[in-house]
Amino acid sequence: MNDDLRVTDCNGSPLNDGDSVTVTKDLKVKGANTTLKRGTLVKSIRLTTNPSEVECNTKQVRGLVLRTEFLKKA
Repeated sequence: MNDDLRVTDCNGSPLNDGDSVTVTKDLKVKGANTTLKRGTLVKSIRLTTNPSEVECNTKQVRGLVLRTEFLKKA
C-alpha cells in the first residue's frame, strides 16, 4: 500500500485498516436489496488504493465498498 495515501472520514479524521466506522446516512446497497441505516456500526474496515473508498463486511452484505464521505470514525 502507498505510504502517502491519506484516507479520511466525513469529518477529516484519519482512517486506518481495522478501524470501526459509523454510517452517517441511510445507504441503499445495490444488488443486495437492503439498506444500511444511519448509525450502523461497521467494524474492521480495509483501506483500498482509492482514498475515497473502504472495503468492509456487514451482517447483511459481505465484500461491501463504502465511500468515506458517508462514514464517521467510531
